[in-house]
Amino acid sequence: MLTFSWKVGALALAAALLVGVGAAGGVWLSSEQYAPQLKDQGERLTACTMARDNVLALVTEQGAKLGELSNQAQQRQAKAAQAVADAQQQAGQHYAAAQRLQQERAEGDPASVAEALIDKELGL
Repeated sequence: MLTFSWKVGALALAAALLVGVGAAGGVWLSSEQYAPQLKDQGERLTACTMARDNVLALVTEQGAKLGELSNQAQQRQAKAAQAVADAQQQAGQHYAAAQRLQQERAEGDPASVAEALIDKELGL
């Protein structure tokens, strides 16, 4: 007859077999359950990665364009400052000429005197 140790061994082996069969069944059932969800999530991950890469490329391009615009603005500002300086210099010259014209005194018809003074200033 079977001894006690053989009975315990047989019961342990049967329990191990049942646990193994249950685990295998659980793996199979979960793979059937979760495989479509994993596939769907994988597709979403791919779409998100592509969208992120696209946004990154657009942001990089936008940063480059912003840098160009900043450089152009600085160039325009420098040109405007130079134009203001040139205009101030010309205004000073014109103001000096106007002061000379006002200081000259001449007798006679005001229109002809003004014409003569302007012609003299212009070198005509």
